[in-house]
Amino acid sequence: MEGTGSYIVLVLIGVLITVAVGQILLRSGQPFLEDVFQKKETADSLNRLLVVLFHLLTLGVLGMISVVPLGDDWSTAQTMVFRIGVVLLIVGLAYGISMLVLLRIRERRRQAAVSAAIDEKLAEQRQNSRGGRTRRADATGPGEARSAPGDEPGD
Repeated sequence: MEGTGSYIVLVLIGVLITVAVGQILLRSGQPFLEDVFQKKETADSLNRLLVVLFHLLTLGVLGMISVVPLGDDWSTAQTMVFRIGVVLLIVGLAYGISMLVLLRIRERRRQAAVSAAIDEKLAEQRQNSRGGRTRRADATGPGEARSAPGDEPGD
C-alpha cells in the first residue's frame, strides 16, 4: 500500500466498520444472551465482554492486514478493497463462530431443562405409584387376614 494517506483511509474505514458492527452486536445480542443465560445481569456482562473482544480482535486484524505487503502490481484501490474484504471476512467468521457457540449453549440449556422436567415427572409418577401400592395393601380391614400366594381356595 502506498502512502500514509492510504493507511489512514484503510484504518478509518476499518474502525468505522468495527464500531458499527460492534454497536449492532451490542444492541441485537442482548435479547439473545438473555434467552441463553436466563439472567439479565449475566447477559449484560457477557454482552459487553463479547463486544470488547470483538473490537479488540477486529482492530488487531485490521492493524496486521494494513502492513502486509501485497505486491507491486496492485493499485492502491485494489489493495484497499482487498484488505477491507479480508477484514470483513474475518469479522464475519468470528461472528459466525460466536453465534454457533451461543446456539450450542442455548440448545444444551434447553435440553437440560427438558431433561429436568422429565426427571421431575418420572419422580412424581414413581412417588404416586408407590403411594398407590401402599393404599391398596392397607385396604384390608383390621380384622381381615391378608391371603398369601397359594392360600387361595382351591389350591
